[in-house]
Amino acid sequence: MRALVTGGAGFIGSHLIDALIASGYKVRVIDNLSSGKLEFISTHIENGDLEFYEGDLTSISDVNKATKGVDCVFHLAANPDIRLGTRVTDTDLKQGTIATYNLLESMRINGVKKIAFASSSVVYGEDAPLPTPESYGPCLPISLYGASKLACEGLITSWAGTFDFQAWIFRFANIIGERGTHGVIFDFIHKLKNDNSRLEVLGNGLQEKSYMEVKECVNAILHVYKTQNKQINLFNLGSHDTCSVKRIAEIVTEETGYNNAKIEYTGGSRGWAGDIPRARLGIGKMLSTGYAVEYNSEAAVRYTARSLINEIGL
Repeated sequence: MRALVTGGAGFIGSHLIDALIASGYKVRVIDNLSSGKLEFISTHIENGDLEFYEGDLTSISDVNKATKGVDCVFHLAANPDIRLGTRVTDTDLKQGTIATYNLLESMRINGVKKIAFASSSVVYGEDAPLPTPESYGPCLPISLYGASKLACEGLITSWAGTFDFQAWIFRFANIIGERGTHGVIFDFIHKLKNDNSRLEVLGNGLQEKSYMEVKECVNAILHVYKTQNKQINLFNLGSHDTCSVKRIAEIVTEETGYNNAKIEYTGGSRGWAGDIPRARLGIGKMLSTGYAVEYNSEAAVRYTARSLINEIGL
């Protein structure tokens, strides 16, 4: 079985590749290395377990080349920074929606009909009930990133309906862990590295979300992919609870040893425009497949803080 992983040199993608190769897959990667790191997958390349294409999903010729001869696609490539859309408003349109169209059309041309897609909890918007089930709607995202993810879902389900594709759509909670290159924990550690006397926190610290450890996320992806066989398979992936930004700041100061750092809040209920202050996914559907998540949100945050501190060399 040969799988294509888009964005495979990235944070989640590289962990997914580890799991795919351990499961016996032959893997091809397309990544433009704008945020991914070749070092994350270099061992697999050297071992001959992975075929790497440096290419861009916004180039239809690159995507046509990458999709030839594969059996399935795990589509993780996207703009990794939800805040970037507040400054460069076509980022998610190009790197998300148009890139996904190119991928689907290339799959159609090359006869590839199975796609697993990394979507996001942000498609639900901010008025959804907590925990939010997959059946909630209408989805009204408030960020350009969320709008692109929802558009990509629509493209995928329409290709399934029109061209007989089969799809697995995963709406992620906040995924954290080793090799993280962005996000609140990563930001806090770097802020403390630059100035260990203070830690600036965007918002009031009361923002509260679910966090899922990355290896548990990829294990859940593969479990659902292997056990669920409808034409459209839509699943939330997350943990059982939430963790506040205030608590994350406390954990990071504890783990860095900078316990005397003054935590300063910028104020307001959002960290940035388009931020959803409170989010928690309903994961009953995932659990019903037999996959059991082990880390709760706080444990995942502490594990991630320790891992990134070690990687950064703080």
